[in-house]
Amino acid sequence: MARRPQRKARTQAPVEVTVGEIGARGDGLADYGGRRVYVPLTVPGDRVRILPGEPRGDGIAARLLDVLEPGPDRAVPPCSHFGICGGCALQHLTDGAYAGWKRAQVVTALSRAKLTGIDVAPTVRTPPASRRRATFAATRRSGRATLGFNERQSHRIADISGCLVVEPGIRALLGPLEDLLTAMLPDGAALDVTVAVLEGGPDVLLTGGPEPGLDARERLAAFAEEQDIARLSWRRSPSSPPEPVAARRPLHVRFGGTAVPVEPGAFLQASGEGEAALVDAVLAGVGGARKVADLFAGLGTFTFPMARTATVHAVEGDASAMATLSAAARTLPNVTTARRDLFEDPLTASELSRFDAVVFDPPRAGAREQSTRIAESGVPVVVAVSCNPATFARDARILTDSGYRLESVTPVDQFVWSAHIELVARFRAAG
Repeated sequence: MARRPQRKARTQAPVEVTVGEIGARGDGLADYGGRRVYVPLTVPGDRVRILPGEPRGDGIAARLLDVLEPGPDRAVPPCSHFGICGGCALQHLTDGAYAGWKRAQVVTALSRAKLTGIDVAPTVRTPPASRRRATFAATRRSGRATLGFNERQSHRIADISGCLVVEPGIRALLGPLEDLLTAMLPDGAALDVTVAVLEGGPDVLLTGGPEPGLDARERLAAFAEEQDIARLSWRRSPSSPPEPVAARRPLHVRFGGTAVPVEPGAFLQASGEGEAALVDAVLAGVGGARKVADLFAGLGTFTFPMARTATVHAVEGDASAMATLSAAARTLPNVTTARRDLFEDPLTASELSRFDAVVFDPPRAGAREQSTRIAESGVPVVVAVSCNPATFARDARILTDSGYRLESVTPVDQFVWSAHIELVARFRAAG
């Protein structure tokens, strides 16, 4: 049987388009042949030459070839790695346009949920070089380890030696960590390196790669001593328990004056400044409430600051986080705790109705079922914290459909130059 000739892949030719706006992921949006085109590293008004590529969602992904005529909001990126490193998406925007775009993501999400006329405050900004927690990719190739963030749309690792996002203390460790991994890892090995700066010093967690033997553990312990790292741990995978290799000093964070121990890899707000902005907005939201439920409480980021003036019941599903929070709260008679999966077993309306206010801070997926129970409870004040405007708007709609009034929303830009935005919102029951 004769073989059919193979069909050659169609080669797209470069085209020129004008960018109209920036989408939710930080890419410029343009129109080509009646279809949406996603063009990274562009701003509204840019006239650009692009190479159309593969389908993406409702449109086409494209590669930027040239900026033929820059838009009015284009700026010179402050970082020399921008455009290659995938850690930042929006350094090429002027400062005013950048802050406006962040706020607009919240307004747009509310509008899509038919929540209009809402008081959305100006974006609360956090400064560069403030990230106190970051996870880097690392691999060893051709006899040398590279540590950094992945390049845009690639598994290759970008050099980030001059990263402008992380704290100076983290940036100073990147070179020594690369040297350490070069000496320890075999070629082809890859792992993740999480570095956090806590009270007590740096905390380093290695995830993946070959299990360290005795020689490697001795090398890691010596490295912790040389670099004054408070704790260095290893784990096989993100779901495996960390194994301490060097534990030189206790590590903790302080919420509302309460010292809370931190396990390796525990979730923390990305920056101290961002955390302070979120806490301030939550405290303003609950106001003078005397009895507060803190749902998805984590380690107690909001629990302990609220406990200065109120009785707080903290609920969290993660066993490790709840054990840590409960231990830290033992000396505080006005804090009670409960471990509970709020996705599978949300607090009921009758359980919630005994509180003056409810604070909930769910993961990116939001809290549809818990929002429904809150809406049924009639609790006077509800404060929502979210890292995803789309799921927040969905949950907000559940509350407003039940008679709650969305009084205010405060965007908080904790992940500088990224497409992410967080927010704190206050609802008040009708009547």
